[in-house]
Amino acid sequence: MKLLLVEDNPTMQATLQRTLERRGMQVLTCGDGDKALSLWRSSLPDVVLLDLSLPGRDGLQVLGDARAEGLKTPVIILTARGTVGDRIIGLNTGADDYLPKPFDLDELEARVRALVRRSADATDSPGHLPARSAGWCGMQIDRDSGAVYHDGEPLELAPRELALLRAVLSQPGQAITKERLFELVFPGEAHVQPEAIEVVAYRLRKKIGHTGAQLVTLRGLGYLLKAAA
Repeated sequence: MKLLLVEDNPTMQATLQRTLERRGMQVLTCGDGDKALSLWRSSLPDVVLLDLSLPGRDGLQVLGDARAEGLKTPVIILTARGTVGDRIIGLNTGADDYLPKPFDLDELEARVRALVRRSADATDSPGHLPARSAGWCGMQIDRDSGAVYHDGEPLELAPRELALLRAVLSQPGQAITKERLFELVFPGEAHVQPEAIEVVAYRLRKKIGHTGAQLVTLRGLGYLLKAAA
């Protein structure tokens, strides 16, 4: 189970990450509202734990923007804003659950696991069809799972290749800088060398060669996705 924890308090963030990882969960962390949405898009977690009082973009704005983009990841709001009015606003914005601080860690774990079960049940229910974004070169992004399909068949890609393809698919025909793509493909991985994005691009280029789309390197600008000649 993969969680995205968006919490700007370093002590709280470290405590929650350590505790949840000890309970068998993978936890990605972010303390900034502006970066949270980018990490959400690229990592596609099973659950997002979202604080509201964040530097940059407020937690409610992050949530609203994510829902507007079609990101349906279950969200639990973790915040000191515990009034009934605050809860109503959070739930109406798109949150699935609301846990006021301070909270019991066992209760948090139980709520996370309940949301994952509920999400899995909904996905497996009869008649459920994944919502997919508009296609380009026969490729579509499944907004529920984040998978990319070509002519109805899922592309077999490694997670970083998938993150890169989703990024360039969001702006076909437009150059995206290597620096920006690095942030999306290697979120929070400061130990990785910037040149690593070139390796991912090389592998992705080989795997989408049959689709009619071409990943092009523009020296000094970055990469763009275009229809092959």
